[in-house]
Amino acid sequence: MNRRGYFISLEGPDGAGKTTQQEILAQAVRSLGLTVTCTREPGGTALGDAVRTILLNPAYRNMTILSEVFLYAAARAQGYREIIGPALQRGEVVISDRYLDSSLAYQAYAGGADENFVLGVNLKAIEQRLPDRTFLLDLPPQDGLARRAACHRDRMELKPLEFHRRVREGFLLLATRFPERITVVDAALPEDEVADFIWRQCRPDLQSLTDSTSL
Repeated sequence: MNRRGYFISLEGPDGAGKTTQQEILAQAVRSLGLTVTCTREPGGTALGDAVRTILLNPAYRNMTILSEVFLYAAARAQGYREIIGPALQRGEVVISDRYLDSSLAYQAYAGGADENFVLGVNLKAIEQRLPDRTFLLDLPPQDGLARRAACHRDRMELKPLEFHRRVREGFLLLATRFPERITVVDAALPEDEVADFIWRQCRPDLQSLTDSTSL
């Protein structure tokens, strides 16, 4: 297999269905005979999960934006070193529920942190390794929060609706800046239609991986 593997990230607001689509996509990829590693951000490692607890704890509602930037980057660096990097070196398909684009949307575009600073810190954290494909599950923020209404709302979800609107605008801006990598998906569509769209988009690349293993 290709020794650099293949890296897919799923982005979008809370409630957009990223976790569900990750599970569906992973099953489809495995049907091709490929090995899949799934991870999430923040989290996925012992350190990352500990940082996640801090970041999402409503008790820290006064956390500064720079604290957010560094904490997310720390969790991301650990996740890349322990999970993503090694899996790609093994030639696996990695599917991550959130990645660097979330920091740009949440901490830079919505939170007001300097975009170049956020990008620079996180590129170092991930050793410059961006995803091969990113699927942005786009959904109006009020719809995503409504889907999460029955759940305990974390620190990020408790931010004002205007903040979440800026997050969405940030994600969509990133999609226009990096169209070769980021594909926007209408997350308001039925779950199976979203999954089918994602699969049609990435299957040709994944199929090429299976073809390379037979050489």
